[in-house]
Amino acid sequence: MAIIEIVTKDDLEALKVELLKEFKVLVGAESSDTKWLRSNEVANLLGISTGTLKNLRDTGQIPFSKLGGTLFYSMDDINQIILANKVICTDER
Repeated sequence: MAIIEIVTKDDLEALKVELLKEFKVLVGAESSDTKWLRSNEVANLLGISTGTLKNLRDTGQIPFSKLGGTLFYSMDDINQIILANKVICTDER
């Protein structure tokens, strides 16, 4: 004879919480705290034209995500690019 188990709403809620915790661990670095910027915000932040920003995208120098027709840039990625291109000046007189 088969055993019938009844799943309650509380059981489903507990499962949801457990799955969300596991998902957050798998996603890891991409936290929900990531700030996303649009093209005009990035161009203003970097002091470049939107055309220059397009060139940076086209040459793979700046990562972006596209949703529909809107481009988004991670603020974390922008900061990493700025740090990677940091020029250290030495004072040799």
